[in-house]
Amino acid sequence: MTLLYNIDNMTKEIQRNAIYTTDETQELLKISNSTLKRMLKNGLIRANKVGGQYRILGKEILRIVSPELEKEATKSYLGIKKKIIKNINKW
Repeated sequence: MTLLYNIDNMTKEIQRNAIYTTDETQELLKISNSTLKRMLKNGLIRANKVGGQYRILGKEILRIVSPELEKEATKSYLGIKKKIIKNINKW
């Protein structure tokens, strides 16, 4: 899934598997630098540090702007987990 955002009269699409810098993420989410840092520090946005700078996957940005996607993924995960536990208990 991708979402389109209008930034400075340009439409920008958030790609699920693309990698974004903190500046790009701030622009997409329309948040300040300090807010983004706080979200990273508190684990609200998962990111990897590369060369001292954070890199954020598009799916993390989509998770923030589209919580229903996360709910669907959680529901699917719990269903799979339940099936696996049921199979393990048969052994």
